[in-house]
Amino acid sequence: MSDESAPVLRVKDLEKTFRLGFFRKKVDAVRGVSFDVRPGEIFGLLGPNGAGKTTTIKSILRLVRPSGGQVELFGGSPDEPAVRAKVGYMPENPYVYQYLRPLEFLDLCGRLVGMGRKERRERSEAMIDQVKLRHAVDRPIGRFSKGMMQRVGLAQALLHDPQLLILDEPMSGLDPIGRKEVRDVLLAQRDAGKTLLFTSHVLSDVEVLCDRVVILRKGKVRAEGAVSELVRAEVERYELELADADEALEKALAELGKVIRHPARLHVTLAERSEVDRALALAAEAGAHVVALRPQQRSLESLFMEEASDGD
Repeated sequence: MSDESAPVLRVKDLEKTFRLGFFRKKVDAVRGVSFDVRPGEIFGLLGPNGAGKTTTIKSILRLVRPSGGQVELFGGSPDEPAVRAKVGYMPENPYVYQYLRPLEFLDLCGRLVGMGRKERRERSEAMIDQVKLRHAVDRPIGRFSKGMMQRVGLAQALLHDPQLLILDEPMSGLDPIGRKEVRDVLLAQRDAGKTLLFTSHVLSDVEVLCDRVVILRKGKVRAEGAVSELVRAEVERYELELADADEALEKALAELGKVIRHPARLHVTLAERSEVDRALALAAEAGAHVVALRPQQRSLESLFMEEASDGD
């Protein structure tokens, strides 16, 4: 009897070293990466370019052979065909046959994974609607935009109804409307009980979608945990916006925090609540009007910059 709480994916001490160039220079792309992906969650794999995200994904899928460490998928080895059949994968740059139309391409993908003709037809039609490509079914894929190509890649990843979706930059090339539509597709998959792992540089999407994240830098894990825990609830600073503020008030507020004057507004950044109280009192004494007071909480972007930009 299987344990429903067991991780869908377990990565332990994963390493991947490449040898490049004439002199076979050693490049450590992944260095001791460990994390678990739990059933029914959306997991984010984050990091700057060159952090090791795509190499980690390819090592999990055995598209490249790891140099060390262990990977378990559904409690088994990713080398087993029955295990890989439970996984849907969308690469960062999906490769498609340019002359095929979307339904023809999806039919080919369905044949490659052993789907029957009726199932291929029904699933292909459903995926075209799900990724909003019905308007382009008669057009060769080679004429598609980057965003439309991403939708085709997502459709083929979903085609065989996998239990685990691994998506490398699924939002790449999409406009805001397209990103919203893809987010809805991913959330619908999670609501259907599927598990998702994806990479993205659009941190606002990650913050909305992900239950937990790992941040990589130079092939190492720099931060890991639930988004709600990593993005702290406490206020980091306050943004005060004033109208009708004279130069004397501006000078007094500059002693409390950072002040920026715009033509009709004065913006003040304050670190402590006590400074806010003092600034409001000064503004009232000077006859200035409070336009807005905005508490600023820590964001995933600020955490990403801290962990992805610091030294070793």
